[in-house]
Amino acid sequence: MTSPNISEMATVAIESRRRKLADNVSDNTALLNRLKRRGKASPISGGRTIYEELEYDENETYKRFSGYEALNIQPSDVFSAAEFDLRQVAVAITISGLERLQNSGKERMINLLKKRVGNGEKTMINGLSGDLYSNGEADGGKQIDGLQAAITNDVDSGTYGGINRANHDFWRHKYTGSIATASNGVRNAMMNMFVTLCRNMDKVDLIPAGNEFYVAYWQSLQDQQRFTSPDMGKMGFTNLKFMNADVILDGGVGGKAGAKDAYMLNTNYVYWRPHKDQNMTASEDRFATNQDALVRFIFWAGNLTCSNLSLQGRLALA
Repeated sequence: MTSPNISEMATVAIESRRRKLADNVSDNTALLNRLKRRGKASPISGGRTIYEELEYDENETYKRFSGYEALNIQPSDVFSAAEFDLRQVAVAITISGLERLQNSGKERMINLLKKRVGNGEKTMINGLSGDLYSNGEADGGKQIDGLQAAITNDVDSGTYGGINRANHDFWRHKYTGSIATASNGVRNAMMNMFVTLCRNMDKVDLIPAGNEFYVAYWQSLQDQQRFTSPDMGKMGFTNLKFMNADVILDGGVGGKAGAKDAYMLNTNYVYWRPHKDQNMTASEDRFATNQDALVRFIFWAGNLTCSNLSLQGRLALA
């Protein structure tokens, strides 16, 4: 009886689910789900770093005129660019020689591969979802530049996207900490920040919150009618409403949002930028030189970027 071709079956098992895995990462994370729906999940095609164009000032050529009066055609320097490093992630799917012998039947080997691939998918989803809230410092700074890196508790220091906040006030977010949960402290803090982040029709549309913050906001609504988002609810996210923004519980078991934190995000200016050639892409089989084992990797590369920090905010309970 001919033994099953492990390489071919691994290829089918992994590649047939690659696109599904990329979708699963987006569909199972509130922030990425929103970015995908708003067209902000935008793959990059290459380059040493990821450049994100910024709009930090208004065009200075606005002029009231009459008839043949000369118009102002001086170029306005309204754009610059933030620069983000490519971050790489890998999950290994391995099968030892002994496992190949123990599962030598085709059906048994396919079942083993499905379980290993499924476990790798969950690992990738949970890892990237957690990294979205990171400060980018794990593994010697090889982590995604998550929300803690972009929206810190110090608004006028530190470098993000290659731009130093201390030198550029347009690159400063809003932060309110030590919020009391008593009375209407949480709602008042949210209202005050919401107002400061509005710019005409530009408004906060997503508020991911950790366990304690979400509960504190929920409790503040006990004496009122509660509003939820039917769209986010249909997609399985536990949510409430604040103004027109969705307040999402992005904590729960193993949540990485920070129990006391909530982020007030205008997702018009937040981007998920995977590399088109390494977006849940499977490698070729690799055989260890000193082990009887087959290894195949699932790779992801890219970063989370932002083009306007001034319209983003963070709240923290005392």
